[in-house]
Amino acid sequence: MNFKVANDARPQIKLLLTATLLSVALWVVSFFLPITSYLVYPLQLFATFIHEGSHVLAAVLTGSSVESLTVSPDTSGVVWSQPSGWFSQLFISCAGYLGTTAFGTFLLVWLRYGFSARLGLYISAGFIGIMTLVFGLLMPIWNVFDTHATFGSVAFTVISGAILTAAIFAVGRFTQQSQANFGLAFLSVQCLLNSVFSLKTLFLISATTNAHSDAVNMGAATGLPAIAWVLIWITVSVVMMGIGLRLYAVSRKSTASESLFED
Repeated sequence: MNFKVANDARPQIKLLLTATLLSVALWVVSFFLPITSYLVYPLQLFATFIHEGSHVLAAVLTGSSVESLTVSPDTSGVVWSQPSGWFSQLFISCAGYLGTTAFGTFLLVWLRYGFSARLGLYISAGFIGIMTLVFGLLMPIWNVFDTHATFGSVAFTVISGAILTAAIFAVGRFTQQSQANFGLAFLSVQCLLNSVFSLKTLFLISATTNAHSDAVNMGAATGLPAIAWVLIWITVSVVMMGIGLRLYAVSRKSTASESLFED
């Protein structure tokens, strides 16, 4: 099967490649110069909010209760929930890694079909803002005697979530169109790269330790080894990214949406 980049997709491809190269450069530089890790720290927090928010969304969709969502300074996160049943438990456990990939792919397709980059940024900011306010602040207060969240974890979640929400909203509201386009492409790349790196790390952890993880939860619920679930998630993530990139490269968009890439 021949694979050809559509002519009208080339501006988007350049945009995506630029965002990807910049993202990779930031990660590489932070690896060799630890002091520059502050540059990628907000991006890691963003991906963590998407990951944990995906768990929350899965819980809500399956009628489960959520006690709290917390994000830690080390960029890890946790969602405490009460699954409504066996399927709910599986769906919630799968949602973190696959949800991050799905969100990044969604932003790719959003850009490719010419929807407003500003609106995409507002949606991203709104998602983090809702997760922060409702599940990072209000639910821990409501479940103050039942939640596992500490005051410090709630405080960091609320502060970091508020800053991310404001920053992403500001990019959508106050930048030029071309900069908003790049901002949304950049967020998409962060989700996809984080998904790849996180699943690689999860694979190594599952292969060499018995540390608690979403894959361990899946193993306990199904009897299938945790590492098998990691391989399944990797496969599904690769398929989602492949579909998203193919749509990004070859699908035609309407003439009206070409203004997305004008200054």
